[in-house]
Amino acid sequence: MYNLLKGKKGIIFGALDENSIAWKTAERAHEEGATFVLTNAPIAMRMGTINLLAEKTGSQIIPADATSVEDLENLVEKSMEILGGKIDFVLHSIGMSVNVRKKNHYTEQNYDFTHKGWDVSAVSFHKVLSVLKKKEAMNQWGSVVALTYMAAQRVFPDYNDMADNKAYLESIARSFGYFFGRDNKVRVNTISQSPTATTAGKGVKGFDGFIEYANQMSPLGNASALECADYTITLFSDLTRKVTLQNLFHDGGFSNMGVSQMVMEHFVEKQGK
Repeated sequence: MYNLLKGKKGIIFGALDENSIAWKTAERAHEEGATFVLTNAPIAMRMGTINLLAEKTGSQIIPADATSVEDLENLVEKSMEILGGKIDFVLHSIGMSVNVRKKNHYTEQNYDFTHKGWDVSAVSFHKVLSVLKKKEAMNQWGSVVALTYMAAQRVFPDYNDMADNKAYLESIARSFGYFFGRDNKVRVNTISQSPTATTAGKGVKGFDGFIEYANQMSPLGNASALECADYTITLFSDLTRKVTLQNLFHDGGFSNMGVSQMVMEHFVEKQGK
């Protein structure tokens, strides 16, 4: 441990269970000296084990629906009371697609489901940033990070409408990040993580096959949830004060690959050549 976050205060959205990136980030933030509030939607809290994380990290939990501005205002106000001051870091680790859950093909979406997923997965990020800014809740050089995936730029058919949600999320980070940086010296970035075996990730059709494909394509292999947490900690720290408006790929090099030798050998072998 390096005390990278000693004395820093934060809010972490989306810790569901020990497989989630938000959960690992909370553990690492605690180890690096931070104090923080944990939050998730009430329904997600009933599904997960967030109370165990709160006990382990000495944190308090404030339930909040991230699509509700009223809930977010309450969350931010209570967090500053609990933490005794302004906030230094926020992790937005929220994503949900009802179309994926219901196995609706991308070309045949239920648009009520589409709107719900868009609000939860993307627009909620704008709402979080807006509430933080209006409440003047962030310290200067604070850092806000959201988690995304490369399907925002490239086609991954079974990622469905989550690809659109992530593209919107990344745009919010850039656009809102400009104003947050200019006016408040607050950094806003997204991390584009490898496919990761979280509870949410496993809901994507063909996930097991794809995670192995990505692992064979990446020169360094897939990044784990814990490794993503480590990277997130660096973005919360003072070591990255001038990093903002970025979509940062954390994927073992996958995002810059055309094809790997291992994948080529697989197809050559399959053709019997």
